[in-house]
Amino acid sequence: MKADRHRPAVEEIQRCYPQIYLACHTRHVRASSTPHRLSARDSSLLIHLSPTEPRTPGELAAHMGVGASTLSAAIRRLAGLGYLRRTQDPSDRRAAALTLTEQGAKAMAATSVLDASRLAALLALLSEKERERAVEGMRLLAEASRRLRSRSKVTHGKRRA
Repeated sequence: MKADRHRPAVEEIQRCYPQIYLACHTRHVRASSTPHRLSARDSSLLIHLSPTEPRTPGELAAHMGVGASTLSAAIRRLAGLGYLRRTQDPSDRRAAALTLTEQGAKAMAATSVLDASRLAALLALLSEKERERAVEGMRLLAEASRRLRSRSKVTHGKRRA
């Protein structure tokens, strides 16, 4: 059974992740009470954008599991705040291409559930090599999470456009 084979790794992550989260977690605040005016959903949308790799609204909606109309309203709002750039997709003139602006990246970092100064303090306790390994491990787990979520939506028939 696959779960038994991975049990030690599963248990180690279950032990470690809450320790990291509790050490670096910051208090949740409402969108209207922050200078960046970002809700948790807004931040989640921005997290999925890159400053250099454009994504279409359809890709983003499917990946996030939200309806196109919900996403459209959020895109308009975030573009209005200057957090994302909407351009015409060069491969399909009918579609938009979305990228994260520098202002959007700053707002996203400032509203993360993980406090940047606490993360910096945590990382300062590691050697350069350890920091590189830790960040690479997080990258690998995040990529696997995206693949799992995508595969789960396809196999359960939940993929939406």
